Amino acid sequence: MRIVIAEDDFLLREGLNLVLQGEGFDVVASVGGPEEFLAAVEEHRPEIAVVDVRMPPTHTDEGIKAAVAARRAHPGLAVLVLSAYVEQSFATDLLADGARSVGYLLKERVGRVDAFVEALHRVASGGTAIDPEVVAQLFAQRRADDPVERLTPREKEVLSVMAEGLGNQAIAQRLFITENAVHKHIRNIFLKLDLNPGDQTDRRVAAVLHYLERA
Repeated sequence: MRIVIAEDDFLLREGLNLVLQGEGFDVVASVGGPEEFLAAVEEHRPEIAVVDVRMPPTHTDEGIKAAVAARRAHPGLAVLVLSAYVEQSFATDLLADGARSVGYLLKERVGRVDAFVEALHRVASGGTAIDPEVVAQLFAQRRADDPVERLTPREKEVLSVMAEGLGNQAIAQRLFITENAVHKHIRNIFLKLDLNPGDQTDRRVAAVLHYLERA
């Protein structure tokens, strides 16, 4: 799997390079700025990119802007964004065109190689991988008039784990409930968020997108 790394911290960039190569990824480019990242994506057409949120010159949101631009130019590109902090504004920008093939992890998770690699594969396969700490902070900021507030506490738990990108079996294991119970909760989530079976969208993705964008 071809991958491009965009990270301005040299040591972290080289560390990511070594880890990913060791896990069998084909690192076709490893760059330190947004312009170099966009050029690398254009040249190598990778399946996935790992992008730091804050890059030169201002170290604010250059990484997010570059990731959005890259996905618009190459809609099939999967993106896993890394940040040292919870950057809650990322959701609207990065997910504006759909929640498929998007991940957002805190940099501290990179040291957990198995989980990091699993998140990369999940994102590359069209799923989502949202850091649990991001999910927790987003839930803490729900508005009273938000449709998510219609959900029961258990349904909110299911949706929060779904937002991390886990499938039904993994959700059941995380919450110590049966898969049948997970199916029931997800069905209720769809109903309460007015996501109908006939909608021309993936309701699971739409539920996660709704959850993330409304924080």
